[in-house]
Order: sequence, then structure tokens, then C-alpha cells
Amino acid sequence: MSHIVKIDNVVKKYGDFVAVNHISCDIKQGEFFTLLGPSGCGKTTLLRMIAGFNSIDGGQILFDDKVINNIEAHQRDIGMVFQNYAIFPHMTVFDNVAYGLKARKMGKDQIHTKVMEALALVHIENLKDRKPSELSGGQQQRVALARAIVIRPSVLLMDEPLSNLDAKLRVQMRTVIKKLQKELGITTVYVTHDQEEALAISDRIAIINQGKVMQIDTPEIIYKRPQNAFVAGFIGTSNFMEGDVIKMEDDMTAHVKLDAGMSFKMKLKNKITGRIKISVRPEQFILDNTSDCCLAGEVSMHTFLGDFANYEIRLQNDQIIEANEYTKDIDFVRTQGQRISLTFNSKQISLFNEEGTEVFS
Repeated sequence: MSHIVKIDNVVKKYGDFVAVNHISCDIKQGEFFTLLGPSGCGKTTLLRMIAGFNSIDGGQILFDDKVINNIEAHQRDIGMVFQNYAIFPHMTVFDNVAYGLKARKMGKDQIHTKVMEALALVHIENLKDRKPSELSGGQQQRVALARAIVIRPSVLLMDEPLSNLDAKLRVQMRTVIKKLQKELGITTVYVTHDQEEALAISDRIAIINQGKVMQIDTPEIIYKRPQNAFVAGFIGTSNFMEGDVIKMEDDMTAHVKLDAGMSFKMKLKNKITGRIKISVRPEQFILDNTSDCCLAGEVSMHTFLGDFANYEIRLQNDQIIEANEYTKDIDFVRTQGQRISLTFNSKQISLFNEEGTEVFS
């Protein structure tokens, strides 16, 4: 049975450097939970603490209600998939997958049954007699995945498992992993720096930066409602524009004036005046808007990407922003030098204080 994983105020230090800085989160039973952030942010360190490979300098990690801080890694009932696969080159696929079962002194017939079941789950049962050197990168990753799940762990940990694969194979393998995890219902903690991968595969995502959690939410909420400027900038593409809240009404309607020349009203959760910044996704811009409330600019570069066209647009204050226009909605792609007006729905964008540390929308 899968565990609930509770990370309670966990700390990891290397000398004076704090790699994991008082992180807390609860991972639900059977959940696909992703730790996402830039290189060096502490996500792999935290994963290795859950695995038992790194010691814990503060706080607690619990499986269900049991504190596991001092339990050896091999006694934690986890499966681990590493970035470099870590499969044994001298063993066949079958023997690699059977390794954990043999360590548990399982009978030969039972081992054969369980190994073949695991190989079938990742669709490589026909490769059971091959050595790793005879396999592609994607096939080796499937072996590593089969070896991790064959023991039916209560928690599955995955550390950048797709980073060594090419782009097309990464997309294929993330689909395999997502389907397999849902089928088995194993509580899974997954580490990646690839935002698209995290959005595609996760039930919830924890965004980590400099050892701290920036936001924990579903992929949709993190993308649409980032809680701070770091999350808005790290997930997807965001256009940040600065301006001022020049008036607040009693019903929390803010009158905002952007440095780029546009004024608009926006409902806020908190009262604020003075300097602010907003975040607008490229797809949130409405092009060729004819209202009085719009930004004016000129196309400085266009890129046709099949299902949409991406434009770099120079605004009146010389700021460059990105906007997307979808092929199904247009008959032509705009060209360099073309004048353009654009606006957005203020209900869809995010607004932050000047430091970008708090969201008000």
C-alpha cells in the first residue's frame, strides 16, 4: 500500500550553505508530486533525503505517521529511478529487473512471474535476454523503471529520469510514466528542471528556489495564478511590465497605469498603491484591439511555429514583449515593422508588488 509522505520543516546544510531551507509539504497517497526548480535549488537533495541517501539536519520526514529520519535507505520500502539509469551492464534485462527480488530471497518461480509482469507494464518483455549495451536510451530507461516498480514499493522516487533522452523520446516516456503511475497508484515524488515535463505529468508541483518552496499547487493553478514573480517567470513565458496603482476603490478595484502607456482597472485581494509589476502570458494578449485601452507597438520579429505565430513587439517605451496568435484565428502572419495594438483581460493576468514577492490578483 502506498504511503502518505509528510515533509515537516526539513533542513539540509553543507557547512554554511543551506541546501534545503525549512521545507514543509504533504504528499497525498497515490499522488504524482513533482519537485521543480532550477539547477542547484535543492530539489534533488530533498529527494535523496526522502530516499535515505542524505542525512537530515533538521525537521522530520514521515511515511504515514512513522518518522523515517533514522531508517536506513534499504528499509524504507522505496523504488528509485536515477538520472543515469544505474542498471548493471553485465546483466541481462531480466536479471537487472530481478535484482531487488533476489535480494528479498524470493522464490525462482515468483521472481520470474513478477519480472515478466514488470517488463510487460513497460512494454519490453521481448528484450528480457539483452544486455544494456544492446538497448537504446529509452529502452534502458524502461528497464530502470521496471526494476523500481517490480518490488511494488510504497513510494516511488524519480530523479531527472528523462534528462538524457532526446526531446521526442522524453515526450513518449513521460506518457509511459504517467500512465504506469496511475495504473499502479504508487505515491511518486519526481524531480525535474523541465517545466513542460512537470506540467504534463504531475498532480501537483512544488516550485523550489534557493532551498525554499515558492508555491505548491496543481499545474493549472501554478501556470494561471503564480503566487510570486519567480514562479510566473520560471513557469512558461511571462511578460513583466511595470507601472503604478494610482487609485484603490472601496470594493478593491485598482486603477493601474503602466509605464508602457496603458491604463486599466483590476480587482485585487489586497490593498496596494505605488509601484507594481504585472505578468502577462504571450497567449493572454488580444491583438488588433480597437478599444481606447490598449498598448501600441511594432512587430520587431515573427516566428511561425505551426499552430501559432510568436511575435516580438516593441512597445512605445521601447520594452520588448512576446505575444502569440493562433493559426486557426488568422489568415496571415504579421511581418516585421507592422504596427499593432494589443490589450488583455485583467482577470487573467497576475499583479505583484514592486519586489515581486506577493500576488494581489
